[in-house]
Amino acid sequence: MNEKKPIFVFIKRITMCTRIRGLLFLFAIFFIGCTDVEQKADEKEGVETVLPSKTNEVSTIILKRQPFHHELVSNGRVSAREYADLYFRTQELIAHIWVKNGSFVHKGQKLAELELFKLKNTLEQRQNILKQSDLEMQDVLIGQGYSLENQASIPEEIMKLARVKSGYEQSKAQLSDAEYELQQATLVAPYDGLVANLFAKEHNMASPAKAFCRVINTGSMEVDFTVLESELLLLKLGDEVEVTPYASSDSSLKGNVSEINPLVDENGQVRVKARVKGGGKLFDGMNVRVRVKRAVADQLVVPKKAVVLRTGKQVVFTHKDGKAMWCYVHTGLENKDEYTVLDGLNEGDEVIVDGNVNLAHESPVSVVNS
Repeated sequence: MNEKKPIFVFIKRITMCTRIRGLLFLFAIFFIGCTDVEQKADEKEGVETVLPSKTNEVSTIILKRQPFHHELVSNGRVSAREYADLYFRTQELIAHIWVKNGSFVHKGQKLAELELFKLKNTLEQRQNILKQSDLEMQDVLIGQGYSLENQASIPEEIMKLARVKSGYEQSKAQLSDAEYELQQATLVAPYDGLVANLFAKEHNMASPAKAFCRVINTGSMEVDFTVLESELLLLKLGDEVEVTPYASSDSSLKGNVSEINPLVDENGQVRVKARVKGGGKLFDGMNVRVRVKRAVADQLVVPKKAVVLRTGKQVVFTHKDGKAMWCYVHTGLENKDEYTVLDGLNEGDEVIVDGNVNLAHESPVSVVNS
């Protein structure tokens, strides 16, 4: 009797373990089943979403075909289309400098001036020499028997001989040189622009071999940039460009494509130039961001904010009978603010552009267009 009792206890324990394992197995099946139901419910909600009871306020536009302004974005460098390096022609002391680097000057405005004493003195001497040569020429003509009162009757050959013999022509040329040197002793701006590369100081000797300064016409600048070979077909002469300096990202300037180099480099890029009205905001050598805009006709265009992602796909909501209708779309070209729609929408659809973030299919909506 005592020997059978341990065997009975052992069998009882095995039975209890079996029951516990069975209960755990049933609990696991129940838990997995609930999890699958919840997951399927979540997936269904992600696509269809339970309609909310609250009416959403939205803004809409009527979809219509219109030109789309396609954009190419590139980096570029500004260069001046027109500038002048100004030189003093005479090696004299600099008496006055009225401008500095960065000064805006107008056409004809004085920039700097040399010491004029020697130049004026030379001019006066040349004038006196010319008068003396004129008297000597008259003596030559009188010696030839011609009257000075009627010089029109003197033969041209005789007049040339008299001018050469008296030194009149040489004196006249020397006087012209003196007048030119005096004129060039004062530098003036050839056009409106900015002063650059001015490093000379007053009371120092000017060097004819070195430019005194540069005047840059900032009214007409040129931007040099590159586009990819694949983008070349989207570009043509005259296309509008928008230039934004990195130093001042809040201000943009307009221009047009002026030159396309017909050569693709080893990196698959093409050099392009655009003319831009600088307006005093662009400097020679400045780095800028360039947006090339071109109108592509007859496109269905929607704002980027009208397109939302659902389950990894692009979706646009349209308004119909007070409800938001879910539409899968495929977009094509894009710019900073808009997409072109290739399929999924039709002309005349009322597209929701605001208040669409939390919408679901057939959500009740109220249009509040301003």
